[in-house]
Amino acid sequence: MKRLVIIVLSLFISAGAVEAADKVRLSISSIDVSFLTAGLALKRGIFRDEGLDVELIRMNANVSITALSTTDVDYTMVFASVVRGALRGMPMRVVASYMDSSTHLLIARPEFKTIRDLKGKTLAVSTFGATSEVAAKMMIKHGGVDPDKEMKVIPLGVERARYAALKEGIVDVAVLSPPTDTDALRSGYRVLSRFHEIFKMPFTGVGTHLKKLKEKPDEVRRMVKALLRANLFVRSNREGTIQTMMDWVKVDRESAAATYDSTWKIFSEDGGMSESGLKMVIDQGREAMKIERAVALTEVAEFGIIREVQKEMGIKAR
Repeated sequence: MKRLVIIVLSLFISAGAVEAADKVRLSISSIDVSFLTAGLALKRGIFRDEGLDVELIRMNANVSITALSTTDVDYTMVFASVVRGALRGMPMRVVASYMDSSTHLLIARPEFKTIRDLKGKTLAVSTFGATSEVAAKMMIKHGGVDPDKEMKVIPLGVERARYAALKEGIVDVAVLSPPTDTDALRSGYRVLSRFHEIFKMPFTGVGTHLKKLKEKPDEVRRMVKALLRANLFVRSNREGTIQTMMDWVKVDRESAAATYDSTWKIFSEDGGMSESGLKMVIDQGREAMKIERAVALTEVAEFGIIREVQKEMGIKAR
């Protein structure tokens, strides 16, 4: 009888825990290493540990921002797009940064050996204004070519569509992310540039609606904490991360290991948003939208939540 009571009590406790979890929607742009923080937090039960029942939704960056502005999603990880949304006056802010640089890289057909060879050629990006386009153009400009004047840029959506277009000869170069580079190199394509080897700036992070910040700051804090815990897992557990990547991204072990080894240092140790990096993202947005006035960091970012989380976790901000 005593054993039966214990079992019944355990069931009630478990049911109560599930019921207590806050159901939220989090959007990402793709299922790849760029958004591994979210995938790992989901697969490893970290969201659940923080009392969050997270529905992870893949959608284009521009759709994510519209959905966030209407509260059809609660959070999004497309950092630069949230900054641009805030610059447009939309009620949203970034609250943490989880990658210190972009994982994007330029993969070209075998005949192109340098970025200078891309003059007059065609570049595939996801959508206009998305982080992939921004990253691609920064790399191309750094390589000595003006992509706006000397190249044709076409939006082709998700990663697999861009890679397929490259393989079929529809485009000459595509902006992609690991682990696609592993397969591309095996097939004879060239990696002309890796963003994180050149630039340092916030890439993926988390943004939310001003209403959420006002009405449910504890939920926001738990979201920020869960994602930071996932980052710390990535940085400290190579084997566990590789296994999660194989399961979530659906790649072989060799590709997952190569991706991990080339990107793990990009994952932020503290989730903080450096003023210099954030200013770079703001300036890119201002240039794209032709905004001439100065923009305060607080117009696009809320710093209080991540500072609370850092203090709670005993993490010293860099």
